[in-house]
Amino acid sequence: MKRNKDTYWTTVISPRESAFRLGLRDVWQKRYLLWLFVKRDITVQFKQTVFGMGWYFISPIFSTVMYMVVFGRIANIPTDDIPQPVFYLSGICLWEYFSTCLTQVSSTFQTNVSLYGKVYFPRLVTPLSVVFGKLFRFSLQLSTFVIVYVYFVIRGVPLRPNIALLLFPLIVLCLAGIALGLGLIVSSLTTKYRDLINFFGTFISLWMYATPIVYPLSYVTNPTLHTVMLYNPITPLVETFKYGAFGAGAFSWSSLAYSFACMAVLVFVGIIMFNRKQRYFIDTI
Repeated sequence: MKRNKDTYWTTVISPRESAFRLGLRDVWQKRYLLWLFVKRDITVQFKQTVFGMGWYFISPIFSTVMYMVVFGRIANIPTDDIPQPVFYLSGICLWEYFSTCLTQVSSTFQTNVSLYGKVYFPRLVTPLSVVFGKLFRFSLQLSTFVIVYVYFVIRGVPLRPNIALLLFPLIVLCLAGIALGLGLIVSSLTTKYRDLINFFGTFISLWMYATPIVYPLSYVTNPTLHTVMLYNPITPLVETFKYGAFGAGAFSWSSLAYSFACMAVLVFVGIIMFNRKQRYFIDTI
């Protein structure tokens, strides 16, 4: 049949694409959909709840109290002369944002399988919506840290904030990037190996104790363990934030650059694996 000259195509679906195509242009074109997913995730969490957004404040407070009892009183682990509540909160806020993003991004295919099977849209929108959506929860929990921080400043505790605190947006960006990249890699692998997600949940829990959240990096005096912990890309981010907020901690431009290099590699590899797997995951999941 002869095609009308006025006919034009709005969408071209082609099975052959470059293996290194990231598909970020498609995500940008559907950015309104990204906002809809973010809005949906935020509103759904507050439906049929007693405290609503209050849980975002209650969770870090309860965790802080537990750490003060277990690690501060029972284990008697020092906090570099920083008040325990503000020390633990600084790590809890960063880690909960990172771990929550990582957990939910790693289960993207399983969580959205019914949606993926009904309509086409850039699949990368759903994991990105997790990273952006959790920023709302993170901002509320961070406000708890700021309130406690100001309280101790008013009481005259010398916390000594410095210019390194201006790196905080970059710290959050790097946390989000590592969670996104690693989460995409795991989600791609779990389409075939379903039990991997169970192991990964345990791995995240253990990862926290390999990160200076409930103890300062200076507490690790063993040279070998100290070096191993520095290979953890989250360690320089947490220590940089503590150094900027308290004036105590290990800050190094080289360590920070290492974390950003890890983020770049993980995001690049994660997006490539995710895009390759999304073509046929609906047949295997």
